Amino acid sequence: MIVDLLWLLLPVAAASGWLVAQFRERQTSINLFPDYFKGLNYLLNEEPDKAIDVFIKLIEIDSDTVETHLALGVLFRRRGEVNRAIRIHQNLIKKVALHPQQRSLALFELGKDYRHAGLLDRAETLFQELVEANLHKPLALHQLLEIYQQEHDWTNAIITAQQLASTYEEPINVVIAQYYCEQAEVYLRQQQFDLALQSIQQALKTDSNCVRASLLEGNLALNKYEYQQAILVFKRIEQQNPDYLNEIVEPLQICYREIGQQADFTDYLWHILDRYGGVAPMLMLANILKQQENEQKAVDFIVEQIHKHPSLRGLEYLLGLVLSKTDCITKEHLLLLKDLTTQLLQNKPAYKCNQCGFTARKLYWQCPSCKQWNTFKSVQGINSE
Repeated sequence: MIVDLLWLLLPVAAASGWLVAQFRERQTSINLFPDYFKGLNYLLNEEPDKAIDVFIKLIEIDSDTVETHLALGVLFRRRGEVNRAIRIHQNLIKKVALHPQQRSLALFELGKDYRHAGLLDRAETLFQELVEANLHKPLALHQLLEIYQQEHDWTNAIITAQQLASTYEEPINVVIAQYYCEQAEVYLRQQQFDLALQSIQQALKTDSNCVRASLLEGNLALNKYEYQQAILVFKRIEQQNPDYLNEIVEPLQICYREIGQQADFTDYLWHILDRYGGVAPMLMLANILKQQENEQKAVDFIVEQIHKHPSLRGLEYLLGLVLSKTDCITKEHLLLLKDLTTQLLQNKPAYKCNQCGFTARKLYWQCPSCKQWNTFKSVQGINSE
């Protein structure tokens, strides 16, 4: 029975092992032993408040039991009983005789309690205190980053991440660049275009391969009717990460049309299609062939491309072309097939996180599932659009 009870605390912090060692080494532990198991019995009988009362009284008797109380606090937090975890950790911090290292650990755990409870301002204060005192600094900085991300406080997120990168040489420049992009989007919504451009440039300075920053810069130039500049910026993405070339096809079409260089746009589409493939350039070229030559040319082109790179979007486009050229009976059947294809596409993910596999219809720069940055890529092949 005793072994079973002790085993229950192993997943938390191996607290039971520590208890057994202390009971054997110190004579005073003999008096504590029954009280601890009284508290454990309360815990197992779903009477956590009574258990906490017992454990808190034991802190007053012997401060060497701090590690066990820390472990119990973590246990409550993991069970979702954050208020009880807070109570335990707050009581620990109040103890005058607490060793500085133990107090700092209790502060860190209390900060995590506050964060899980949604008390972000209190959690931020505690983690900042630990950072300033150089106690559990890397862990505290990571917790602050999580808070600033949750609050969309991108300025403080950038400062904190830079501190991590410079002090502990953590490779988080890619993430810092995303923070600058988030900051830029805030400025864009506020129509503070100069500040937005500064943030975009900082993102590219931090991570020269930041596709998101190039997309933001290109669209900013496009909205300011600076078409030549927008073209240069959008084309930069081919060197940064060609997986995102689908994102620039439509804005490039606008730029080339406005400056009267549609032929150059067509040449660039052929270039990226031949070298990288992709649904967006294929469909755009099919539209150009349909407008400049005829529907049959577009049909032949799409059939050839579907053989090379199967895709539902390509099939849907082909069906749309064929429907306009066929007799009524065949058209009925084709129309049904096209409707089914359209329904499939409505629920088909266009992007997938290469970290956790989360799929979505829109492009996210931070995965909603695993919270990693810059992991979403367009889905290619038969599973793509």
